[in-house]
Amino acid sequence: MDFFALLWIFFIISSLQPVVRQKLLDMERLRMLERLERLRGSRVIALIHRQETLSLLGFPLVRYINIEDSEAVLRAIHMTDKDVPIDLILHTPGGLVLAAEQIARALRKHPAKVTVFVPHYAMSGGALIALAADEIVMNENAVLGPVDPQLGQHPAASILKVLERKPVAEVDDETIIMADIAEKAIRQVKATLIELLSDKMDAQQADRLATTLCSGIWTHDYPITVREARELGLNISTEMPEEIYRIMALYPQTMQRRPSVEYIPSPRGREVEHPRRGGSA
Repeated sequence: MDFFALLWIFFIISSLQPVVRQKLLDMERLRMLERLERLRGSRVIALIHRQETLSLLGFPLVRYINIEDSEAVLRAIHMTDKDVPIDLILHTPGGLVLAAEQIARALRKHPAKVTVFVPHYAMSGGALIALAADEIVMNENAVLGPVDPQLGQHPAASILKVLERKPVAEVDDETIIMADIAEKAIRQVKATLIELLSDKMDAQQADRLATTLCSGIWTHDYPITVREARELGLNISTEMPEEIYRIMALYPQTMQRRPSVEYIPSPRGREVEHPRRGGSA
């Protein structure tokens, strides 16, 4: 076998290695999801958005909630008996409002208990989905996000403030049109939030919380901590099953030349003593 034949074999093996590794990872994910389902007697759905790499080219792809996600979650809910609880593992920066609202309403209509687990963050549309659950379980350092609508690159609430601070005669027609759309978007999202919260709190409290979350009092990426979420009236638990973290570890970020975070991947207690380097003292 000559050098060029060996070179071709090397390239073929190198090109197949990521595919084989991904298949093995997919199988391990399914095993962990099945294990958690047996443990909790529930249907487990993972809605996890990580930065991923496209094919063999290595280009990063940032994931958000989209219509394909809502279709998949709705199918999973449809395939779940009415007396079977649903556990949703949620890790997302948000995404399309339509898709998030579809998922949230489908979860709210499920007769059995719905639990949303937020190991790290659920922002924007992710927070909207979390509010549909009967129980929200968060890591002590996890965060939710405001649900204020965004029009293009601008918050809807900020577009409305333009009309409040400038005479209409000094505002161009496009901004006036955008302000009209912004007003409708905020009203629609608020109505959805009140609908999702109506069976968890009284009408006045639901209206107040919905207004807080969608009226733009914070920036869109403001992190709502467990403490703040509880102060807002949400019932938050921090009893996160260890299996959730194991599942999250099977959704790694895009590989880089050097990892930006490194640690020894084992439990660490005070009783652990690391051997000293060099000679004895």
